[in-house]
Amino acid sequence: KAVQFLGEKAIITRDRDVIMDSSGVILPGVGSFGDAMGKINEYGLKNVIYDVVDSGKPFLGICLGLQLLFKTSEETPGVTGLGIVDGQILRIPQIGWNSLDINPKARLFKGLPEHPYVYFVHSYYLKADHEEDVAASTFYSTNIHASIEHGNVFACQFHPEKSSTVGLQILKNFIELEA
Repeated sequence: KAVQFLGEKAIITRDRDVIMDSSGVILPGVGSFGDAMGKINEYGLKNVIYDVVDSGKPFLGICLGLQLLFKTSEETPGVTGLGIVDGQILRIPQIGWNSLDINPKARLFKGLPEHPYVYFVHSYYLKADHEEDVAASTFYSTNIHASIEHGNVFACQFHPEKSSTVGLQILKNFIELEA
C-alpha cells in the first residue's frame, strides 16, 4: 500500500518472469526464518532471488526479508538462509520507535533529517560482519544494524511502510534507484 501511495504499481507475485521484468523487488517479511525459507524453497524462489541480485536490479528486504538475506538465524538453527550478505541474526525482542544513526553514504536515507525515527517490531536483529554494509544502526540494549546496503541489495530491520513520512521517503528513495 505504501508503494501504491507513492504512485507506483506494486505487484505481489512469485512468478519468475514478472519478478525478473520488474524495475525493483521487495522481499517483505512476517513470520519465522525457517517457515519463510521453506516457502522460498518450495516455490522455487531462491534462484529467482539470486538472479535478481545478480542482475543489478534494486532489491529491498524488509524485517524478516532482511534476515533471510543472511545464512543463519538463531530463530531456526539448522535452516540455511540465502547467504547473500555476511552476518549473524540474533535474538532480541523489540517493538517501538527508535532513532537511527545513518551512514552518510547510505542511499536509502537521502533527504532525511539526522537521527530519524522509524518503527521496529521484531524478535531477531542483525549483527553484520562487515561495517561497510551497515547503512543505519540503532541502540536497543545492544547495537542493532538496522539497515544494510550491499551493492544493489538494500534491507531494513524496521518497517518503512509503518514509519510515517520517514518511511515513505525511504521507499521513495528505493523506487528511484536505478539498476
